[in-house]
Amino acid sequence: MTDATRGPETPDPTTDAPPPPRTGLELQEGVRVPRRQVFSWALWDWGTQPFNTVILTFVFTALYLTTDSFLDPAVAALGENDPAYQRGLAELTSGVGLWNTLAGLLILVLAPVLGQRADATGRRKVWLAGGTAGMVLCMLALWFVEADPMYFVLGAALIGLGSVLNEIAGVNYNAMMVSVATPRTVGKVSGLGWGLGYVGGILVLLFVVIANGAEWWGMPTDNGLAFRVIAVGCALWTLAFAWPVLAFVPELPPTKGHAKVGFFASYVVLFRDVQGLWRTSRRTFWFLLASAVFRDGLSGVFAFGAIIGKVSFGFSTSEVIIFGIAANLVAGISTVILGRADDRFGPRSVILSTLSIIVVAGLAVVILRDLGPVVYWVGGLILSACVGPAQAASRSYLARVTPAGKESEIFGLYATTGRAASWMSSALWTITIAVTGATIWGTLGIVAVVLVGLVLMWFVQDAPVAGSRSEARPGTHTGA
Repeated sequence: MTDATRGPETPDPTTDAPPPPRTGLELQEGVRVPRRQVFSWALWDWGTQPFNTVILTFVFTALYLTTDSFLDPAVAALGENDPAYQRGLAELTSGVGLWNTLAGLLILVLAPVLGQRADATGRRKVWLAGGTAGMVLCMLALWFVEADPMYFVLGAALIGLGSVLNEIAGVNYNAMMVSVATPRTVGKVSGLGWGLGYVGGILVLLFVVIANGAEWWGMPTDNGLAFRVIAVGCALWTLAFAWPVLAFVPELPPTKGHAKVGFFASYVVLFRDVQGLWRTSRRTFWFLLASAVFRDGLSGVFAFGAIIGKVSFGFSTSEVIIFGIAANLVAGISTVILGRADDRFGPRSVILSTLSIIVVAGLAVVILRDLGPVVYWVGGLILSACVGPAQAASRSYLARVTPAGKESEIFGLYATTGRAASWMSSALWTITIAVTGATIWGTLGIVAVVLVGLVLMWFVQDAPVAGSRSEARPGTHTGA
């Protein structure tokens, strides 16, 4: 692939609107991608998933940072049936939501501009390596979060910063997908990455279960030591498995015609590029808007799911971890299977179907909560089976419509308007719990975000699918 292939197209004289720019996937048509490159790319999901699964969702945050280990000792001594004790736990869960909100706002500012600069310089791997290394350092630093209220802010801040760095790395990782996929395989490749990620999460959770069952082989577990060891283990896992994408996946060349400007001037360039996106690839523009909402809701499902199980349904430590294993297993299987459905029926169909199920299942968890833990086992696993496919299909959709040479910038906007804009679900989660004083009602805030995203997605045109009638004809304008 040369720089010349990324130049501007000649306008189509048969239409008033300019033809959409060629996408990176279109330039991959007919290319045979070595399996080692595909697997090396997907392995980054496997290597970094423990941060999301173990640190952010099922173990460190749910079983340690939002427990009475970080309550005032006088409040903790009151017992779990005391209203003050329950309010204290709600404040901790709300505090985690606040730091997630701040992290989302930081990504809102940084992600698209850093992505644009990666496109202009052709240094996606540098940003991928830097973001991944920073996330590893945050996990290592969790070792210092001892079981004392004075360390709560440190733990929540490190997890928030790790989320920022994970997203910055993910922007460039997603952009590199066009190097290892074609129009006929992008759904399967995206699903493979998400699926491997969930399997990686399962293995790390299994280790936690085994270590807990063996009582950590005699290791002292006071002062949160077991959880701090888990955080270090997750960091080492990422170091061991996230590097092949840097070694074996080819770097895309710099975007032709992109001037190298200063950091603050990059915002001016970004604004102009968004205007150009509106003119030449309006479908992409509207999808970014819709995904700004529904992907934020998807992030909320996993960010706060284990907390709901622990606080609202009384799951024990072992039950939370076992639920996490089951949730990741279900999510991994469904993501790989529906990745093939993505290539056949289109990513929009997968997104609409899974979002609809999430809304129904989320409402059922709240309405039927008095029936006990079985409600969350059923409803939570249904939610898990839908989140992964929706995320993988979203990544596939954007890869299908992104103009060549704009991958990191567009995926930077994708990060900004999706999980990066997690102030939406996090804020509703925080506000709802603060008003009601009960964690379970935070679920409605997440469901509301997913529902609004579902409605918006109905108005977004489907992406072209290779070999189907929905595939756009060359030179045909397909803006919304």
